[in-house]
Amino acid sequence: MTVTAAIADPVVGRAVPILRVAALSKRYGDQPVLSDVSFDVHAGEVLGLIGPNGAGKTTLLEALAGLIPVDAGELRWHGAPVPIGRRREMIFYLPDGLRPWADEFAVRVLEFFAAAHGRTQDDLAEAIESVGLTPVLRKRVLALSKGYARRLMLALALLTPQPLLLMDEPFDGFDLRQTRDVMGLIRRVAAAGRTLVLAIHQLGDAERVCDRFVLLAGGTVRGVGTLDELRAQTGRQSAALEDVFLALT
Repeated sequence: MTVTAAIADPVVGRAVPILRVAALSKRYGDQPVLSDVSFDVHAGEVLGLIGPNGAGKTTLLEALAGLIPVDAGELRWHGAPVPIGRRREMIFYLPDGLRPWADEFAVRVLEFFAAAHGRTQDDLAEAIESVGLTPVLRKRVLALSKGYARRLMLALALLTPQPLLLMDEPFDGFDLRQTRDVMGLIRRVAAAGRTLVLAIHQLGDAERVCDRFVLLAGGTVRGVGTLDELRAQTGRQSAALEDVFLALT
């Protein structure tokens, strides 16, 4: 499957951001939803957008994917501005709770998606196996449980070629064991070179799977960095992500 390699910065000796989000702002009427949101995304990392319901996480993902216009700010891909019309070339967005093609059999949906993106039968089999969809391939999408419907959408996301994958609440609908399995899958996808941005409201899950974090509250960024970097900002060197978030927000 398609992967993206990090580009070295000879000056600072670290990866150059593949995506730079600069001062994004969005309002609905008189209500600000995002205010001057800025952060970088590095190739091959799992970046967590962290915050409670209503923090602006979903709106931010929709703005990054180009599904909604913003009032101010821009995105830069490898340093070049990216207009909304070109976002789909490098970004695939997996919303929360999506269940398309309800009357189709799961296997037909997977086969169509694989063919549409030029994937091989081996790629398709790998995606099915990686999310454990084999028991329900002959079921219609509308008959799938919430957990299996979520696995189907994860498999479709794995079949896409875009180097940056946005996922809204990727562990919704999974029990503890299934969540652990999906976390392992996400880490393997990142290790293969794909970049993931996950919107997560469960801070314990985020702490276990993400490399870095963007802390959102009230539509504004309250902190960006690894857990150790965020701990240093609070002076709490052994604090959990939940404690760090509360201290910064």
